[in-house]
Amino acid sequence: MELRNTGGSAVRSGTVVFGTHIIGALGVDWATIESAQALPTPIAAGTARTTTYRVCVDSWRVPLGMRVETQDVRTEHPS
Repeated sequence: MELRNTGGSAVRSGTVVFGTHIIGALGVDWATIESAQALPTPIAAGTARTTTYRVCVDSWRVPLGMRVETQDVRTEHPS
């Protein structure tokens, strides 16, 4: 994924939070599991970094016939 810093100073820390949805066979959204990983810092002002993240969900959370979809992604930065 591409992470772009549109601010005026470098990003020195933070996390990427993923919302992975457990979807039933009929398309019902049964649950959302959040996971977080560190940003690939530093990201200089006005630049972008590309990285790959692996998002895992425990197998017991996904019964036979269900699937997972990571639909939500947000970044969090310390204040």
